[in-house]
Amino acid sequence: MLKRAGETIDPAGAVVAIKDAAWPAPFASELEFNSPAHGTWNIVHTGMRVPGARQIYVCAGNCMRGVVLTAAEMNEADRFSFVIVEEENLLNGNLEDVTIDGVADVIEKLDERPKAVLLFTVCLHHFLGCDLERVYTELASRFPDIVFVRCYMDPIMQKNGLTPDQKLRKAMYDPLPCVPEEKINNKAVSLLGSDFALDETSDLARILEINGYVLRELPKCSTWKEYLNLAESRLFISCYPSGRYGAEEQAGRLGRKHLYLPACFGYEEIMKQMDTLMETLRGLSADREAVCGGGVTQPLDVDAEIASCEAALADALSEIGDMPVAIDGTFHPRPLGLARLLISHGFSVTTVYLDGISPEEKDDFEWLKVHAPELVLSATIQVKMRVLPRHGEREVLAIGQKAAWFTGSRHFVNVVQGGGLYGFDGIRRLAGLMVDAVHEEKDAEDLVIRKGWGCESCI
Repeated sequence: MLKRAGETIDPAGAVVAIKDAAWPAPFASELEFNSPAHGTWNIVHTGMRVPGARQIYVCAGNCMRGVVLTAAEMNEADRFSFVIVEEENLLNGNLEDVTIDGVADVIEKLDERPKAVLLFTVCLHHFLGCDLERVYTELASRFPDIVFVRCYMDPIMQKNGLTPDQKLRKAMYDPLPCVPEEKINNKAVSLLGSDFALDETSDLARILEINGYVLRELPKCSTWKEYLNLAESRLFISCYPSGRYGAEEQAGRLGRKHLYLPACFGYEEIMKQMDTLMETLRGLSADREAVCGGGVTQPLDVDAEIASCEAALADALSEIGDMPVAIDGTFHPRPLGLARLLISHGFSVTTVYLDGISPEEKDDFEWLKVHAPELVLSATIQVKMRVLPRHGEREVLAIGQKAAWFTGSRHFVNVVQGGGLYGFDGIRRLAGLMVDAVHEEKDAEDLVIRKGWGCESCI
């Protein structure tokens, strides 16, 4: 964006007090700005979670650059291939043949066959009406030993219906097999749709362990066999919003019970989710106690959990004091819920960086309008954010990478997408991370440009 020297940029349209904000879209959908904070995962990072699989993208050269660099930056280029679509392929109407022959050529040149191929078709396939059924049928016929997973890199669908991220988090579990009833493990639970494994101390993990259940998670799978074993669990759970659709679809396909228990920051919601989990486990084990080795009787001590959270937050407040706090939506899917928790415990939360508000946060939004009306909501992709001032008069405690970049803070919690934080335990761990951030400086300019927080980076 060009501007005259000395001209002040009007923040209207990019910044709004929550008392004046519209729900669920406080900012108009217009030309977008992309900040250099790239710690969130994209479809390349997420797809790499499937062990033994190879990603193959079929796309034009200009769009291929980003995904190629992502694979290289995370040191996974040896599990990534691509097929370049040329202009003549579009004019000659043979996109199906180019896709089939290109993918086949890639596979035939590999030293070792992958267990699965995550085949990403793109916007061009939609524009030209490519016969994808023919593509997948032919590839399956040529390579019956490989599972071809239908994936999409179609940003044209980003804001209409299911996003590419949601579709991928469903597709990457499509190879899970239908398991005979006698092989289903009644004491196993599979968590689907998350990039990060839950902390072992998380509420959900502790409840399952106390009651003798095994928790299976894709991020912990290192072999194809371990991946397939996800299908043998009696119960499927999803915690990450973008993974909910896929987990529900897989539960329906495989005949499993599914629970959506999203990570959150409200004590009442956490307790309700705990009750739902316990009730479900009791129901699933009621007719199988002989197989399971006993019923489900051990929940967590809620009063002790809340008291521990209150103590952790009080300790954090004594360290942080009135230091301004900024939160962003890349840190956690519930940024407003986090703002509500912190404000209600005396923290000076001044800004929340987000571009839209999840329906799951309607109650938090309404609470904040009443109890923190001057709380600032700031866009991250609105074009004015490129030139609006990034440094305030005081150092800010930033929770999330984009909050760190937009505020110029060197004191920030470097986590994306929840990072495995969950429940009462997640609140306590967050309080500790906030204290650590106050006492330790980080080089935001270096850290936030690294794609895929938690992945190995060659940058």
